Amino acid sequence: MSELGDGDLIGAVGQLARANVLVVGDLMLDRYVYGKVERISPEAPVPIFTVTREIAMPGGAGNVVRNLTALDAATAFVSVVGDDQEGSDLTALIGGQNQVEPWLLVENSRATTVKTRFIAAGQHLLRADREQVRQLPDKLADRLVRIASDAMAATSVTILSDYRKGVLAPGITRSLIAQARDLGRMLIVDPKGADWSHYAGADLLTPNRRELAEASGLAVEDEAQIVAAARSLIERFAFGAILVTRSEDGMSLVTKAGLVRHYPAEAAEVYDVSGAGDTVVAVVAAGLAVGLELAIACRLANIAAGLVVGKVGTATARPNDLIDAIKPASGALRKVVTRASAAEAAERWRQRGWRVGFTNGCFDLLHPGHVHLLEQCRAACDRLIVGINADASVRRLKGASRPVQSEAARAAVLASLASVDLVVIFEEDTPLDLLSMIRPDVLIKGSDYTRETVVGAREVESWGGKVMLAALLPGHSTTATVQRLRG
Repeated sequence: MSELGDGDLIGAVGQLARANVLVVGDLMLDRYVYGKVERISPEAPVPIFTVTREIAMPGGAGNVVRNLTALDAATAFVSVVGDDQEGSDLTALIGGQNQVEPWLLVENSRATTVKTRFIAAGQHLLRADREQVRQLPDKLADRLVRIASDAMAATSVTILSDYRKGVLAPGITRSLIAQARDLGRMLIVDPKGADWSHYAGADLLTPNRRELAEASGLAVEDEAQIVAAARSLIERFAFGAILVTRSEDGMSLVTKAGLVRHYPAEAAEVYDVSGAGDTVVAVVAAGLAVGLELAIACRLANIAAGLVVGKVGTATARPNDLIDAIKPASGALRKVVTRASAAEAAERWRQRGWRVGFTNGCFDLLHPGHVHLLEQCRAACDRLIVGINADASVRRLKGASRPVQSEAARAAVLASLASVDLVVIFEEDTPLDLLSMIRPDVLIKGSDYTRETVVGAREVESWGGKVMLAALLPGHSTTATVQRLRG
């Protein structure tokens, strides 16, 4: 195996967008109900959960698809939903993703699998599942195999995402693995259960440590035991390789050809491991689809897993996230992030009970008035995100002679301030779209505005946030400074 430096590894990330992957598996709807618990019910000794908001997203194999689309990879998706509202919701969610060709078959008598998680102050209070676990009717199973076989011929790598809800029954799995062999396509299985006989002949399996122990019947407490367990399964079922995810201990790759590689954990902080396995299988599949060596694809997957476990819920890793993790910006520049990264950070902070503040402006030629404003903003919240107008936006608002400093320079100066936690550059004339993504708890502007003239005030208040007008430090103005310099 060749070793890649940071530059080459970043180049490998850039190739992932060329991937074309088929996903077949169990689709479910993941609902997250966020709220707060402030008192105990007078009716029974249970907490009263006050709902503040709800989020729905594709789960199971649908989360694998989300991870592939986050990499800009083209994805074909074959699965089954019920003839119910949840099935319709999933069809819309999947169909709304870029570069996805969905084949969601409907079984009239089936209830779509739904997992609802209730979360307060960053803690899971309860998970409620609704599902019917059963194999597909013969006619529907045959149709699924036909559609998946056609899609397999048009893609480079196939993922079987098995959550044991019935879509990937043993007969279907065996048929798809045989079809992959006939077509010369690589096939990866994210397995479930103790019996892996119906996965026989797959190129790669991606179990976690517990799943490896169940399937092998062997201890997996240390690296040597993990390798022994993986080798026993490779020999028994003619697998090409097994990639074991080991949570806080990283990952281990064992191949039929004799390669053993252990990848230490990349996560700086583990916040939520939900969906990390989906991220791993998606990144590995995308890497193999564009011709990366297996060990290199696994290295990228390990980096991606380290990113998503530090995010809230079933998160994804985008190319920019991977690049930043491979070669992170130094010093204050780490605070300059994309709007998507800012939204994820805001969500993570909120789940820890921290108030997220937001303010925005051009911040051209930073002066004491700006510093005074930002210190007030930070005092009103636990974490402060600052949006700044991009250069083109400043020119539209201030004229062709502005800005004096480029957006990169303005962002770097703001990021160096202790009062600022993140900086986001936005191209629009107003930060309304950015606000809708970040959903701050506090929106702060200077007192030269009124509540009625603050862009986004109505939206922030609609989700329970507050608008604050900060006092201005008189005698400081970028426009006046520029005029004096030119005078």
